Amino acid sequence: MRIAVWYNLHSGGGKRALSHQIRGLLAQGHTVDLWSPPLPDKEAMALSPEAKAHVVPLDYDAGVRANPLSRLSAKNRQIYRCFAAVDAHCRQCATEIEGGNYDLLLAHPCYLTAAPPIGRYVNLPSLIYLQEPNRGLYEASEHSPWRAAEPALPRSPGQFLRQWQEKARVADCRMLVREEHKSVSAFDKILVNSFFSRESMRRAYDLDSKVCYLGIDAENFLHRQLPRENFVVGLGAFVPAKNQAFVIEALARVPEPRPKLVWIGNITLDPAYLEELKRLAESLHVEFEVRKMISDRDLVDLLNRASMMLSASRLEPFGYAPLEANACGTPVIAVAEGGVRETVIDGENGLLVENDPQEMAAAIIRLRDDPAFARRLGENARRIVESKWNLEAAADRLEQCLQSVTTRRQEKRIADPVSVL
Repeated sequence: MRIAVWYNLHSGGGKRALSHQIRGLLAQGHTVDLWSPPLPDKEAMALSPEAKAHVVPLDYDAGVRANPLSRLSAKNRQIYRCFAAVDAHCRQCATEIEGGNYDLLLAHPCYLTAAPPIGRYVNLPSLIYLQEPNRGLYEASEHSPWRAAEPALPRSPGQFLRQWQEKARVADCRMLVREEHKSVSAFDKILVNSFFSRESMRRAYDLDSKVCYLGIDAENFLHRQLPRENFVVGLGAFVPAKNQAFVIEALARVPEPRPKLVWIGNITLDPAYLEELKRLAESLHVEFEVRKMISDRDLVDLLNRASMMLSASRLEPFGYAPLEANACGTPVIAVAEGGVRETVIDGENGLLVENDPQEMAAAIIRLRDDPAFARRLGENARRIVESKWNLEAAADRLEQCLQSVTTRRQEKRIADPVSVL
């Protein structure tokens, strides 16, 4: 098949998963071409040199009229500007894809809008591999966009402006919910990374989706049989959803010799949050080492030397990082929440704990004080990755999903040739 792939992802697990899918499709003999906006981190995680890359500009002034008042409004309506820009970009990509004689569109998420609107503008069979819905719109949070602003004092300066901004913000969020549902619904099939994510799609969009498990590059993430050292590792962006503070608090409850925490992450949305984590670690006497934008080689080295991985992510869709640690023979201690419950099996490749720092601390002590048990978990973890989470099986699962969509479209064309025009 000739497959057009669209994405707009920063470096991280989602982009690594896309890279693996592209490699798998190419290995199966398919032609894969890529469409994306200009991305600053292409050097940090290149996808595939064998896939032709089409870079289409993404203009944040798209959809903003020349009227000065309209432009002033748009500057205060970031949600609208983002969607308008992504929509215009996707229209251009769709035009190019439609003229390229492709059999299929496979879309991945957009870090700006979650579900991209490109599926609305192509007539060929289409799928989206949606790692998660736009969680900020559908999950409870202290910073929920649906939470009303604190009331201003009567006749206070700027009261009218704040009221206008509040109404514009809510209107833009409602617009985004409407447009995102249209975008997701436009695809012939929605693929997700876990049964937990399938439930999330149902809650957010009231739409069906199919679980298509990802794979781990066990040839790159090798178990090198290195001596384990007195540090633990965490992996993921420096954002509250990764819950680094929980891990620091758990380590603070571990008696000396307390392991150092090495946290690897490429993205820091709010530098103040990272500084807050550093202050917390210092106040609790936890050694906290931050590693950013490291190479895969250095990542694999750290995973091979760490005594264990700790994960406390909130409602993690899948649990990619724990499996990468497992591939390196590293056991994982994780909070039993979200998709991690499908990748970490208690007592087999790691330990699952309740959402309580003291429970995680007890699990850390258990593995630290019983290195033979920790070693058995790590060795078994590697075998599980090789048997269940290998890239070849993941590529086969994806190919079956792609073929099912093209077959269904062909059957529909035969049964009702007018409806597919």
